[in-house]
Amino acid sequence: MLRTVIVGAAGRMGINLIQQVVETPDFSLAGAVEHEDSPQLGRDAGVMAGTAEQGMVVKSDINAVLGEADAIIDFSSPENTFYNADKAVKAGCGVVIGTTGMSSEDTAKIKNLSKDNGRIVIAPNMCVGVNLLFYLCEKVGWILGQDYDKEVIEMHHNQKKDSPSGTARRMGEILAEASGVDYEEEVRHGREGAVGARTSSEIGMHAVRAGDIVGEHTALFAGPGERIELTHRASSRATFAQGALRAAQFTCEQPAGIYDMQDVLHLRE
Repeated sequence: MLRTVIVGAAGRMGINLIQQVVETPDFSLAGAVEHEDSPQLGRDAGVMAGTAEQGMVVKSDINAVLGEADAIIDFSSPENTFYNADKAVKAGCGVVIGTTGMSSEDTAKIKNLSKDNGRIVIAPNMCVGVNLLFYLCEKVGWILGQDYDKEVIEMHHNQKKDSPSGTARRMGEILAEASGVDYEEEVRHGREGAVGARTSSEIGMHAVRAGDIVGEHTALFAGPGERIELTHRASSRATFAQGALRAAQFTCEQPAGIYDMQDVLHLRE
């Protein structure tokens, strides 16, 4: 059994992750962690997630649950993710990080943990279909080059805190890499006012926040007389949770290093 700790356990993804761990053969719940002000602290993790009682309460201290764990899956907050990963690596656990909104400095610090024998999968989106979308964006972007304009449109529920989504940003980065341009220099977040004609190198980034949309991402390639659209629509968070469990299993089979879902899904082979 892969003994798994869920960090950010009371969030949308955390609840789905607990459900998936409880329902998936060869996985067991080793702990559930939330921030110290969470009203869910002290509740049975299974009951909180709408599954059978697990005999395990939600705690605020990750150190209290690492002793019985093989891996952690963290969908918490940028402020806490490095601390959680650092403690998990020191305890010999595999680490799966789906937290979005982290700075480049936060990500760099986490990647450095591989030097301490960290086995870490970090990805803005754990969904199998989305990672196939990343793969296709790279291939299509490389083939079309700068002859086609590139735009990214993403949609999420009205409670999502960060914008653009980590998934949309990664799509933009992939398109920039395929076109040989710098993402930070060429990304355009929406457009307002007399911004002038579009350049061939810029990458448009557009975010929609409405209702209960789970997640929708589109890469648009527009050229003379035609356009190509690659779209992924998620109708349930279960798909993200299933991908995260695959990533947790992957960390327990790999040497120290930093990986992403392209590695987990063997899309680089």
